[in-house]
Order: sequence, then structure tokens, then C-alpha cells
Amino acid sequence: MKNLILRYLIFSIGLYCLSLGMVLIVASSLGTTPISSLNYVLSLNTPLTLGGATFIFNMVLIIGQFLLAWHHASKKDYIEILLQIPFSVPFSIFIDFNMWLLEGLHILNYAMAVFILMLGCIIQGIGVALEIKPNVAMMSAEGFVKYTSRRFSRPFGTTKVLFDISLVIGAVILSWLMAGKIDGVREGTVIAALITGYIVTFMTTRIFTRANLRKVTFGFINK
Repeated sequence: MKNLILRYLIFSIGLYCLSLGMVLIVASSLGTTPISSLNYVLSLNTPLTLGGATFIFNMVLIIGQFLLAWHHASKKDYIEILLQIPFSVPFSIFIDFNMWLLEGLHILNYAMAVFILMLGCIIQGIGVALEIKPNVAMMSAEGFVKYTSRRFSRPFGTTKVLFDISLVIGAVILSWLMAGKIDGVREGTVIAALITGYIVTFMTTRIFTRANLRKVTFGFINK
């Protein structure tokens, strides 16, 4: 039971780190991550907060997964999709909390903006790694890519790239239609898309290895 609690605790910490990294990238003023680009545009042009827009977006992705898995899913698949709902709530709350926490952050120059962007990418990569390792749940974006790739028999990696590109293009179009200009998509969006995967790989293979996490787990249980 303690081991299960620790796995969910690690996953929850990963969610917070993911939200903090995402908000730092937004705060850098150099763009947003591909996955948050549509949400950010909505938050700028509607009364929705970034957390609120993210929650709605996650619910849409969850509905999409049910449609993609229809007639092809097992009971385990449906449970996996449903588990995404309760985790979408704290994730959205974490985003709005971090937006409030960093609202006083002022970017003084481009060098500072790049530093905040890179810090956000690193923390976001840590968050993703901590989500993956416990193997207890999957966030809606990854779930949508998983069931899309399975439905159309395409590699997960290729589907993920196409999904991210579609979100960025959609954000550009939506921003132009709603505000007459492009918000949230800049060089930071490209940088985040290119380096986050490498950061996640480094964290999962060198830092958050099974051996390291097992040491932490057993240390906690022995206490």
C-alpha cells in the first residue's frame, strides 16, 4: 500500500512540475509549449484562465479517446481513459496557482527570457519523467496520441509530432481569428518542442532510474 501511495505521490509531483514548467515557458514571453498553445490563446481571448482552458481541452481529448477506442478497447483501456479525469482537475489548479505565483515576474531582457524558457523546459522535462516512471496513469494528450496511433496503425512518435504541429497551427489560426494577431507561438515554442524530449530521455535513463526510485521507495517504507 505504501508503494502504491508513493507511486501516486511521484505522479502528482510530476504533474506539479509539468504545470510549473509550462507556466515558466509562458512567463518567458517567448511562446508556449505546443500542447498548451491552443489553451493559451483561449485564455488570452476569453474569460477562461489558462488552467480552465486546459481542463476543457483535456476533457475534449478524453472524449476523443473514447471515440477512437470505440469497439476496439478493452476494460483496461476504458479505466485508463477514465483515470485521466481526476488528474486533470489538480493539474488545472496547479497551472492557475503557478500563474498567480509568477504573475509578478518581469522579464528585463532577452537573456533573462531565454533563461526562464530553458528553466521551464528543464522543469517540464522533470515533470514528464516523473509522470512516466510510476506507471499509474496517463495524461489526456499522451492518451489521445496513443489511441490515435493505435486506431490508424501509425507509430506513436510520428503521431505525436503530427499532433503537436496540428496544435500549433490551430493556435496560430485561432489567435488570428480572435485577436487579429499571433499570440503564444514564437521561437520558444520551437525550442520547447525540440529539447523537451531529450531532457525527458536524460531524466528517465540517468536520474529517475528504477534503481534510484527503488532506493527512495524502500527508504520511505523502512521509515
